[in-house]
Amino acid sequence: MPKIVDHDQRRMELVNATWRIIARHGMEGATMREIATEAGFANGALKPYFPTKDDLLAFAFGHVFNQTNARMAAATRGLSGLGALRAFCREILPLDENRINEARIVIPFWQKALTDESKARLHDDAMEQWRTHLLQQLHEAREAGELRAEVGDEDIAGHLMNLVLGAQITAVLSPAHYSPDQLSAQLDGYLQLLAGGTFSSPAVEKK
Repeated sequence: MPKIVDHDQRRMELVNATWRIIARHGMEGATMREIATEAGFANGALKPYFPTKDDLLAFAFGHVFNQTNARMAAATRGLSGLGALRAFCREILPLDENRINEARIVIPFWQKALTDESKARLHDDAMEQWRTHLLQQLHEAREAGELRAEVGDEDIAGHLMNLVLGAQITAVLSPAHYSPDQLSAQLDGYLQLLAGGTFSSPAVEKK
């Protein structure tokens, strides 16, 4: 009998190989030949799945987004308000090697989206989903009396999007200054301000 090929599994093998190549050599080093070799494929075997590297990058971005959403759903289950907001944002922050590798996929995708309408649309749709969740969690926090900041929820959602998406860049480019502990402290400090508390950094507390 001919061997049955699981095409979805093969696509995921290619995406995972892409992550590993980008982590070692950057996006420019992630040639289709290198990706094929890393995944154990013949070079031409990629064409039926991803005719170009741009196609592979778009699929990889969609996978990162779906994977992040799955973590968000698990992390926020049973939570609401600021607790859900914190858990939600932490799944975007590059706090471990897996999420740092996700950032390495996302950053070159953003560059492509600047000049590719279909990629820009894919990114906008994904970010709008996250913004909707943030606004819902902020509304819950207001209703529960957890959120006393006078800044409007739309602006707060924008601040949070800038914080978590910006962290994907800074953690990749300047890891010594944006460690997981530092990124977590920055998020917690901002949420503390929203709740009406005062910002306190670990470095200040030690003095």
